[in-house]
Amino acid sequence: MKMIVAIIKPFKLDDVREALAECGVTGITVTEVKGFGRQKGHTELYRGAEYVVDFLPKAKIEVAVTSDQVEAVVDAIIRAAGTDKIGDGKIFIYDLERAIRIRTGEIDGDAL
Repeated sequence: MKMIVAIIKPFKLDDVREALAECGVTGITVTEVKGFGRQKGHTELYRGAEYVVDFLPKAKIEVAVTSDQVEAVVDAIIRAAGTDKIGDGKIFIYDLERAIRIRTGEIDGDAL
């Protein structure tokens, strides 16, 4: 099992959610986060004063999948979240040691 974490632009969230549903993903966790990478933020003008916005709004998506779903899910995220512009985001893939459904006690793949 794997945990896939994707940091994307917030306006692409619905597209990614739909793409994941088409891949058979039944549950995701989404968190509103702020951050920056190579983009290093941007400058804005407010009441005549220019200031730097270091942390840009992003959406963090977490998806637990079986190992055989990883490539399809990653491809779906890349297709749905991509704009070909700087700041599109990143995808991180972690090994997921164990998953347990609290209500039924199912474990690992059955719990997903």
